Amino acid sequence: MITASNISLSFGTQVLFKEVNIKFTPGNCYGVIGANGAGKSTFLKILSGEVEQDTGEVIITPGERLTVLKQDHFAYNDFTVLETVIMGYERLYSIMSERDALYSKEDFSEEDGIKAAELEGEFAELGGWEAEAEAGVMLSGLGISEEMLSRKMSDIDDTLKVRILLAQALFGNPDILLLDEPTNHLDLESIHWLENFLENFNNTVIVVSHDRHFLNSVCTHIADIDFGKIQLYVGNYDFWYLSSQLAAKQMKDDKKRREDKISELKEFIQRFSSNLSKAKQATSRKKLIEKLTIDDIRPSSRRFPYVAFKPEREPGKNILEVKGLSKTVDGVKVLQDFNLVVNNGDKIAFVGPQHYAKTLFFEIISGRIEADEGEYTWGVTTKNSYFPKDNHEYFTDHISITDWLRQYSVEKDDTFVRSFLGRMLFSGDEAMKDCTVLSGGEKVRCMLSRIMLEAGNVLVLDEPTSHLDLEAITSLNNGLIDFSGVLLFNSHDHQFVDTIANRIIEFAPDGNVIDRMMGLEEYLANEEVRALRDSYYKGHSGVMI
Repeated sequence: MITASNISLSFGTQVLFKEVNIKFTPGNCYGVIGANGAGKSTFLKILSGEVEQDTGEVIITPGERLTVLKQDHFAYNDFTVLETVIMGYERLYSIMSERDALYSKEDFSEEDGIKAAELEGEFAELGGWEAEAEAGVMLSGLGISEEMLSRKMSDIDDTLKVRILLAQALFGNPDILLLDEPTNHLDLESIHWLENFLENFNNTVIVVSHDRHFLNSVCTHIADIDFGKIQLYVGNYDFWYLSSQLAAKQMKDDKKRREDKISELKEFIQRFSSNLSKAKQATSRKKLIEKLTIDDIRPSSRRFPYVAFKPEREPGKNILEVKGLSKTVDGVKVLQDFNLVVNNGDKIAFVGPQHYAKTLFFEIISGRIEADEGEYTWGVTTKNSYFPKDNHEYFTDHISITDWLRQYSVEKDDTFVRSFLGRMLFSGDEAMKDCTVLSGGEKVRCMLSRIMLEAGNVLVLDEPTSHLDLEAITSLNNGLIDFSGVLLFNSHDHQFVDTIANRIIEFAPDGNVIDRMMGLEEYLANEEVRALRDSYYKGHSGVMI
């Protein structure tokens, strides 16, 4: 068990935490959420001892071992992949090193023999004989092949180093596991492996992640960082979000009788519990949720931006036709004879590891660059809005956010523009910030505001969830579900893709394309699609989204 008692931390005038008290108990997985800059990663560093708090203490049950997902990709460059993983269990690795050093001595003495026997006993007790096999199984589950185990970390690609450091943190059954964005750079298969691992992990897990699908799969509790405090909620992210919305709605109705509120709460819990699917975590969450009372459900003070896309007019029958589109960049044919017909009602998610192909395609059909070959035709009733992956060129002028958005608004009145920005969480002095100093998430919210004002009936969105916090992702997700027009998009957020898309187009290697009218989960489970992917990805990495 790990407890944070009376924790406070400030950086200058910014108060990050103020008298935080929270206890994390074995058998539970805690998802730490909060707005960008709220201190999620810093809190994990306080728990691990990497950052020292101003007041309070972190208490770990004596004898328990805590491991952390390391972020330094170069710290283990002199070690092999297998050594790096086993180093996650410091005492075991220390024994292995000391034992090997003794056995390599030319003048091995009787005293060395006694010491070696002691080390052998502790080595066996800590599971040393199974260590290499256990590490190999973990690495295999995370997509690291057996032939890589003996390679030096300095020879490993950075995207694979993340997986090896994750295996290091998981290795040896730690009592307390701290994970900061563990799904970054993992493909879908590796994320599923990690979800299954954590579902069967019986100790304490504390995880920071922007992946809602992951949080929903593994978490029994949500720890919400807000205004320097941390509030603990039972359930996964979806339950936290929906229950806090329910509580907020009930608070508005002061005349509503308590009995009615209790009845509404019971109905909500029953409906949510019946939808839980993952065996171990679902059972744990269901037991906790069913014990809740009306007083346990509290509204969150977290603010969600208002995201709604309302087209000026409905799109007609003809949306977009693409014929023979090809594009070569630096001698590499990124797009090859690509054909596509987009229909009214389509919400198409572009998936697959050919990320540059997706961006190039979006840039071509948005008129930003020209194709080498082929053509595309937009329907006469379409009005498309484009969200680029790289938006820096939009924010080079030293003007306020208000003046920036006014450029894209038919209504120039200051009250209208400021009100619109307020819905996107730029209120008061925030609306007067200089555009050149905005954070990544603030720029994305500005770009989404521009697109909403354009009122297009076709949206082309290139990784719109990048840089957004969970609240903004949730609002954007809901806004696109409700959007009545046509959508072409890509995203690394599993839940975002699965809940929005009704058509999946995968850019596979060597110019191959898979196009199916179905959602993401159905696409992943489809036997025909699996067979195609197996044939297309021979000798290639098959990262899904």
